[in-house]
Amino acid sequence: MTTKKDNTRARRASWQERDPQYKSESRRYDEPIPSRALIVAELGAAGEPLGSRQLAKRFGLRKVALVRALDSRLNAMHRDGALTRTGRERFTIASDRGELVGTVSAHRDGYGWFTPEEGGAPDVHLDQAQMTGVMHGDRLRIRVTADDGRGRRSGAVLEVLGRGTRELAGRFEDSGDIAYVTPENPRFRQRVMVPASARGQARHGDLVVVELTESRTRYATPVGKVTRVVETRNAADLAAELAIVAHGLPHTFPPACEREAQAWGERVRPEDLAGREDLRELPLVTIDGEDARDFDDAVYCEPARRGWRLVVAIADVSHYVATDGALDTEARVRGTSVYFPDRVLPMLPEALSNELCSLKPQVDRLSMVCDMHVEHQGEVGRARFYPAVIRSQARLTYTKVAAILLAKDSALRAEHASLVPHLESLHELYLALRGAREKRGALDFDAPEIKIRIDPQGSVAALEVHARNDAHRLIEECMIAANIEAARFLRKHRVPTLYRVHGTPEERKVSELQRMLRALGIGVHFPAKIGTRELRQVSALITGRPDAAFIESLLIRSLPQAVYQPTNIGHFGLGLTEYAHFTSPIRRYPDLLVHRGIRHALSSAPPARFAYSAGAMEQLGAECSARERRADEAAREVLAYLKCDYMRAHVGDEFEGVITGVVEFGFFVQLANLQVDGLVHASELHGDRFDFDAGRCAWIGRRTHRTYRLGMRVAVRLKRVEMRERQLDFELATEPRTSGMARPRTRRRGR
Repeated sequence: MTTKKDNTRARRASWQERDPQYKSESRRYDEPIPSRALIVAELGAAGEPLGSRQLAKRFGLRKVALVRALDSRLNAMHRDGALTRTGRERFTIASDRGELVGTVSAHRDGYGWFTPEEGGAPDVHLDQAQMTGVMHGDRLRIRVTADDGRGRRSGAVLEVLGRGTRELAGRFEDSGDIAYVTPENPRFRQRVMVPASARGQARHGDLVVVELTESRTRYATPVGKVTRVVETRNAADLAAELAIVAHGLPHTFPPACEREAQAWGERVRPEDLAGREDLRELPLVTIDGEDARDFDDAVYCEPARRGWRLVVAIADVSHYVATDGALDTEARVRGTSVYFPDRVLPMLPEALSNELCSLKPQVDRLSMVCDMHVEHQGEVGRARFYPAVIRSQARLTYTKVAAILLAKDSALRAEHASLVPHLESLHELYLALRGAREKRGALDFDAPEIKIRIDPQGSVAALEVHARNDAHRLIEECMIAANIEAARFLRKHRVPTLYRVHGTPEERKVSELQRMLRALGIGVHFPAKIGTRELRQVSALITGRPDAAFIESLLIRSLPQAVYQPTNIGHFGLGLTEYAHFTSPIRRYPDLLVHRGIRHALSSAPPARFAYSAGAMEQLGAECSARERRADEAAREVLAYLKCDYMRAHVGDEFEGVITGVVEFGFFVQLANLQVDGLVHASELHGDRFDFDAGRCAWIGRRTHRTYRLGMRVAVRLKRVEMRERQLDFELATEPRTSGMARPRTRRRGR
């Protein structure tokens, strides 16, 4: 009688006979081990996860060297995505269900974060080994290989589906027979080899743009050719140039696109008024920042029975941009306008974005109107959408409106006397909308914004703090109300659209947030399913604290990124069940799609005849979300470059800041009133031997117990600026200063 024990013994003795690749393995190795194919078959037969020692026992491998070789093969199979690690020492066959498609964002330290195209799915960590052969911006197919159950996932690269980088900007290094370009963008860690025939006019030390002719692979460096030498220009121009090249940002319009825009002329044509309501006598106004050039929205408010009438008029871009025309094709490629401190890369040509679509004062403009009745409790009772022609009565700024409504500036109130009653009604309405916002528990982050002021020579003149006022919040609430109604309208008419969705925070990020808050002395306990009210309670607890802005940034970092998708899951941050972007079609492609959906519904045509199916919207949502991320990254990189350029003149100066991150090699400090970050390396901690305490987010002296902890205010001195890394290095100042700004530059002896 054959027993189970006999079967096991037979399997151990005959793995070589069962291995389909044994012959090829034995030719490669003196002492072969089971092939990948046999390992997969064995795990499948086991029906449960097994560790390397368990597999070695099943195969009958007794030599230590063979067991170690098997362990190395299992780890390699895990890295390549063939196996999933379910425990510290156990493996199972990877499932196709773990495969994802998306885009990778490389980190300067060599690893990467993969963002799935599937809306709402958490990012996947790719270690340095997986990033070999991959470059920032590449579109990949990966397999999830590990999941800690709290949202932290790791993956293995299966295939590079498309290269996200065609050009790089960097320094040309000529070493004779071989030349290289070292990328300026720290996300690209590997140099590009340039053959002698592809150097163009580049000389050693030049800043050049290189086109990749052979992409990086697991075994080879990228190869490229120099397409142009970048002239040494001012900081603003250079920062923009680097960002445009690094992210492949379209910055010139095709001739067909320009012709299509200019064909509409400079004025609204009489024939374009057909079928539109005439609101030219309604005193609508635009309210924007001082430096705004494209005016998407105009607003009007008047008292009404049991509330107010709110009119939000939005530029009717869909009238001018035909589906699949040259303008539409280019707008889709761009996805969004990209904003730098001194310039804009617009989604539409200036003939439309700054002229015919821009709601300038005292000229006729076509618009799509959301006409709402808002009740005293701040809820929209009814809303109506319709195309109209309007004539804005004034171009107001946030500063002026705040002066009129809050400071009661007599000169401004006299200048705009006819508009003051409507502005006051708008402010009353805003208070009601804000009350409704607070009632539903929406998050409300209000940290001041740092803006970079560029002088006429293109250099950074100053880093300026711009605090939000009620005028900013007023317009924001009006736009949110219109966006909610757009989502409701399209859902009611069953027209496919892109919702602006914001998922709940990942468990891993919530746990990390709670740990950091406790290190800051804020003892909060979040429930298993966190809501906005718990995060709002933290905001209430930190009011008045000197590190409030930093703690607010921690709350923001714990939240997922909002995305565009046709499946509505609500908006966590705003506390809304449905939300869509309707109010900025000049600068955002999703808003243009929403306008087209509204126009289709108003035509009474059946949803099935709409130009976009749900499947098409799925693809458009992934594209628009990716374009938005690209624009945000480019804008952040320009800001980082300009901040570093500004700080180069302040090496040796002292600042006051807040510790915003504690890591095993030191801690990061953000300078007060500047939102500029830098590193104090552990080697700069003198006077004691300091130990890193991860649990307390602190460095603690062994003898003195001196502590540098998260959220602590410290005085630092700027030691050096690394422009390529966009990094500042600080050292601790001997005497803390109370001012948050730099004192006059201190010259050290010998400098």
